Amino acid sequence: MLISCWSAKGGVGTTVVAAGLALVLAAKEPAGAVLVDLAGDVPAVLGLDPVESAGLAGWLSAGRAVPADALARLEVAASRGLAVLPRGLGRLDPERAGVLATLLERGNRPVVVDCGLVGRPDGPDAPLGAPEVVASAAVPSLLVTRPCYVALRRFDGLRPRPSGVVVVREPGRALGRHDVEGVVGVPVVAEVEADPAVSRAVDAGLLAARLPRSLAGALRHAV
Repeated sequence: MLISCWSAKGGVGTTVVAAGLALVLAAKEPAGAVLVDLAGDVPAVLGLDPVESAGLAGWLSAGRAVPADALARLEVAASRGLAVLPRGLGRLDPERAGVLATLLERGNRPVVVDCGLVGRPDGPDAPLGAPEVVASAAVPSLLVTRPCYVALRRFDGLRPRPSGVVVVREPGRALGRHDVEGVVGVPVVAEVEADPAVSRAVDAGLLAARLPRSLAGALRHAV
């Protein structure tokens, strides 16, 4: 299973949602799970040391010459059952992003990809970048958003198109679940509370070791 998490607006909590979902799957699946970092924020959220190798950026730019087991060599252990494929340094070449998505989908572990902020900054006809290619190939493909006008407005006309939505709820917002579904046109599969316990776990580097119950419970049935 290949699952992508992405957003149309920065700062909505996409990496935390992706990491939480991967941790939930790692605890449930006997083979564990893989968290793929295309945005570059996963080490900070999970309390891992910064990755200064070529990582996935290097794999994508190496072309067909990379060994068959090259992706497995890039894995970094994050917690029991969860491996991380770090973004690494350099540009994410989109030419082999489709190959990457295919290889990830064929593995024996569920894979969650943090695609980060996606969109078409150069216009709707611009070629897709690597995060957009992977987000489009994944099933399910989850848009992570807060129920606010600005975030939903930026979604309009965006590629890729999601199969489901994860809503990060905040107190005082006028928009709700049905408003989001009406704009996006796909179901909300999970609603995550903006919980201070999650912020504290991330700040302390303990999200992988002590996943807050509020986050785990909200994502348990997202896929």
